[in-house]
Amino acid sequence: MKSQWSPNSWRSKPAKHLPIYKDKNLLKSSLDKIKKFPPLVFAGEARSLKSKLADVSNGKAFLLQGGDCAESFADFHPDNIKNSFKVILQMAVVLTFGASCPIVKVGRIAGQFAKPRSSDEEIINGVELESYKGDIINGIDFTEIERVPNPLRLIQAYNQSASTLNLLRAFSQGGYANLNQVHQWNLNFIEGENANKFSKIADRIDECLGFMKACGINDNNARQINETEFFTSHEALLLEYEEALTRIDSTSGKWYDVSAHMLWVGDRTRQLDGAHIEFVRGIENPIGIKVGPSTNEDELVKILDFINPENEAGKITLICRMGADKIESHLPKIVQKIMFEGKKVVWACDPMHGNTIKSNTGYKTRPVNNIFSEIQKFFAIHRSLGSYPGGIHLEMTGSDVTECMGGLQQITDEDLKNRYHTFCDPRLNASQSLEIAFLISEYLKDDKFLSLKSSQI
Repeated sequence: MKSQWSPNSWRSKPAKHLPIYKDKNLLKSSLDKIKKFPPLVFAGEARSLKSKLADVSNGKAFLLQGGDCAESFADFHPDNIKNSFKVILQMAVVLTFGASCPIVKVGRIAGQFAKPRSSDEEIINGVELESYKGDIINGIDFTEIERVPNPLRLIQAYNQSASTLNLLRAFSQGGYANLNQVHQWNLNFIEGENANKFSKIADRIDECLGFMKACGINDNNARQINETEFFTSHEALLLEYEEALTRIDSTSGKWYDVSAHMLWVGDRTRQLDGAHIEFVRGIENPIGIKVGPSTNEDELVKILDFINPENEAGKITLICRMGADKIESHLPKIVQKIMFEGKKVVWACDPMHGNTIKSNTGYKTRPVNNIFSEIQKFFAIHRSLGSYPGGIHLEMTGSDVTECMGGLQQITDEDLKNRYHTFCDPRLNASQSLEIAFLISEYLKDDKFLSLKSSQI
């Protein structure tokens, strides 16, 4: 089956949620340029991530995947990149303590530009135009010119991704990720948000750092104190772009999509006979599969057989997005089926997409209570079935937006309008993201979870 694959074999399959470009010549010239551009990531880095995800699937690590719903050209600024990276670092420190294992940090960043939409068209005041599908495809302004898919945006997205990755590499290796500094940020969060209920966790982390320092482990002699590994991911939606960045690795002779370390296929595009599954089956990158309430467990097994015929650990992450009110009726049978078939996967919880509601003031939002409720139920289900809940997948930002209701800041329906900046779906702000990390850390410290984790090792 693999021998029949090529980077463009997806073109022979039914493809959903792909734009129709009117200027075919401009599309071809744009893609031809991208094919000659340098890789954004390296195959060896993708292999490293796969190895770490294999540890997650074996209960030896925990996955933290998070970032913007959809990156935009307008919000591209080093401060925004820094703030998002900062909050992921803060969350990782808290989760490391709670899970008592390494945290694999993966950002929805440096390529998360395209979004599938429920409708191809949008109507405002009787005017019908193509829906906004992400900055890599068209513009958000409701004008005919902006809404026409523009191939030049492919090149702009590549350039922004390259700049973002350059900054992320500098932050992760240049001292910004210093463990002591990140812990101090968390202490500032607890004080600033009046989050005294999390002070016990912070105090215990403080004790651990003090013990390490007393033993002579510091940023002068331990690289792990001063640096961190950070990987990138996005949805493999715009297949023309992904194809242009799919290259043969000179070391292994295998195909890698060098647009990101990890790609995932969304809930709307994971058809077994579809173009998106066809594309990802041929690349060696770690692959995520979104799993929603409509997922048929038998078809999911067929998808896993198709994408990962050798049942390689670390290759597949099942990103479950059910909703707090549906997860208990849908997830158990899927977990049981995958366990029965002996499939090696990472189980991750996406508590965002299934908990989207429309507020009384007309904003699309997500209540923090519902988000954490789904996370709790996700862990409880896996604990009851003897499987390992290996990670979380969040739409979040390092900015102080008001898009999700609740949290320590007690954001209300009326507050949403204050800083509702998302181009697509509502995101957790920095405070809410860190609050979720502390809540999960408390839950992970539960003896039942730790004993379950130990049984997987």
